[in-house]
Amino acid sequence: MTAELRERLRLIVVTDPDCGPGREVAHVARAALRGGAPALQLRMKDASARETTELARILVAETRAAGALLFVNDRVDVALAVGADGAHVGQDDLPVAAARRIAPPGFLLGVSAETPELARAAEAEGADYVGVGPVYVTGSKADAGDAVGTERVARVAAAVRIPVVGIGGITIGNAAAVLHAGAAGVAVIGAVMRADDPHAATRSLLAPLAPLTARG
Repeated sequence: MTAELRERLRLIVVTDPDCGPGREVAHVARAALRGGAPALQLRMKDASARETTELARILVAETRAAGALLFVNDRVDVALAVGADGAHVGQDDLPVAAARRIAPPGFLLGVSAETPELARAAEAEGADYVGVGPVYVTGSKADAGDAVGTERVARVAAAVRIPVVGIGGITIGNAAAVLHAGAAGVAVIGAVMRADDPHAATRSLLAPLAPLTARG
């Protein structure tokens, strides 16, 4: 399962309501899926549970049709309610151990872990993967903090057996460097959500990642 999961985590497109004038999140996400995105993460920090659920139901149908994974950021309850593949939680969200008690077998859980110590703790509690970041400076997340660099990615990747995903400031130009540091994949927000052509941007991001994930 880990090898298959690593392949499916090579690129996670994280949604953002700020995806450009006249554009809807679902439309941009659909374009990313057409471009080959193997996973989406629904992130709606300021939305209500109802709004998040409504969009999650749309994206579940889209990702299933495309053979991609859908994670819901923060809201394990919403992910379970709509039948998403998993959820991604932060250090202040529902603990992995608690989520495991209410989630069905096969439900995937990702955890934000900025240090090797946090990553090891997440793995011990049952996380399927950990996210590390921001790797580079980013303007997509106001609470992202200082960039940790690829050296931190390497340290976290060396500390755990589960896949590591780098996030924060990832672009076509630097995505491969994150994988060279030991990550299984990258998560992007602005590089796809605010791209002029999300379909083409997704394909361009995947191109340099494919040979690296194949070797991993």
